[in-house]
Amino acid sequence: MALRQNSDKEPSIELFIKAGHDGENVGNCPFCQRLFMVLWLKGVKFTVTTVDMRKKPAELKDLAPGTNPPFLLYNGTLKTDFIKIEEFLEQTIAPPRYPHLSPLNKESFDVGADIFAKFSAFIKNSPNNAFHEKNLLREFKRLDDYLNSPLPEEIDHNSRETITVSKRNFLDGDRLTLADCNLLPKLHVIRVAAKKYCDFDIPAQFTGVWRYLQNAYEREEFKETCPADIEIEKAYFTVANKRK
Repeated sequence: MALRQNSDKEPSIELFIKAGHDGENVGNCPFCQRLFMVLWLKGVKFTVTTVDMRKKPAELKDLAPGTNPPFLLYNGTLKTDFIKIEEFLEQTIAPPRYPHLSPLNKESFDVGADIFAKFSAFIKNSPNNAFHEKNLLREFKRLDDYLNSPLPEEIDHNSRETITVSKRNFLDGDRLTLADCNLLPKLHVIRVAAKKYCDFDIPAQFTGVWRYLQNAYEREEFKETCPADIEIEKAYFTVANKRK
């Protein structure tokens, strides 16, 4: 499957991501979605190719031997390691033509750093996972507190009005940044897999988290890059069945 984004010519970019169980559509891979979102937000022209991991085409074995998606071809040069690819894209596809996506606040990157690891422990140990659920909820609480706390740039020190609860759309303000590209794909996996196999819903009391997710699902850069729920459910089927 190939998908194209608009813009003028310029660099030749092809992103290779994991294919779904049908061998064609987008598969479950938060790191693949992370780079997909970055390129979309940059507004640069690029092509996406899904790779069926069960029968990796011979040409891809020659292109990137021993490498699993995501990987990138930039003007014919192979780039691997999603973190290094993201750093390369941020430095190379840059102003004045393309936007920088780095968040202004370091904590926007840090706040969700442990949530996926806590989810992994939670789903692997269900149903006897009260301890792991507590840890997961603690991370959601930390994220919720951050999303509901006004950022420095939201506070007008010349205004008499005191802002106590943030109204921003995303982690670092009202624009999607690299921090969101990192966290949102993981939150999508957690929402789907935890509900399917643990009957766990993100608690409604976490109003900041739900505001964040609802705003994100309204953005095509996120919604259109998400794998179908069934892809996530299939990906975690084996994990769920190994539980005692």
